[in-house]
Amino acid sequence: MDRQPTLETERLTIRPMTEADREPLYAIASDPMIWEQHPIHDRWKRDVFDAFFDEGIESGGALAIVRKSDGQILGSSQYKGFDPDDGGSIEIGWTYLDRSCWGKGINPEMKRAMLAHAFQDLATVRFRVGDTNYRSRNALEAIGAARTERYELAKYQGKRIVHLVYEISRDGFENGPLMRG
Repeated sequence: MDRQPTLETERLTIRPMTEADREPLYAIASDPMIWEQHPIHDRWKRDVFDAFFDEGIESGGALAIVRKSDGQILGSSQYKGFDPDDGGSIEIGWTYLDRSCWGKGINPEMKRAMLAHAFQDLATVRFRVGDTNYRSRNALEAIGAARTERYELAKYQGKRIVHLVYEISRDGFENGPLMRG
C-alpha cells in the first residue's frame, strides 16, 4: 500500500507532507486547544512539535491536508503500522486540524478518502486514541469505527497513558456512515 498517496476529495487535496509544511503546520499545532484532550497535550510547544513533525517525515506515511480552493494547509494525518497478517491492516492517526475546520465535515471527508485508499489493498484500519480524548473518540465512532477490547499502555512525562484501539473493516466502511452520508 502506498502510504504517501495524493488523494483528492471535493474540497481537499491530501498529499505527502514535506519539510516545507513545517511552519504552516506549526501555526496550526501551536494552538493548545487542539491538544487539550490528547495524551501528549504539549505538542503546541515548538520543541515537542518539531520532534513530532520530524517523526512524521521519517515514518514515510505523513500527509498534509490542503484546502483546494486556496491552497491553505488545514492539518495533517498519517498512515503507520502496516501489518500484513489477516488480509493486512494499517493505522490511521496522528491527525490534527485547524480549529476553523472543526464541525465543518473536513475530518470525515479526509478520513473517507484515506480509508477508501487503504481498503483498496487492506482488510482493516486501526486507530489508537487516548482514553480521555473524547473529541477524537466521538469522531471515530461517527465514521463507523468500533472500539475493540485492546488497549495500549505507555508513559509520557512520567504519567501513564492509555490508548484505546478502534477498528473499521472494509465491509464496515463500505456499509457504514461515511458511504451513506
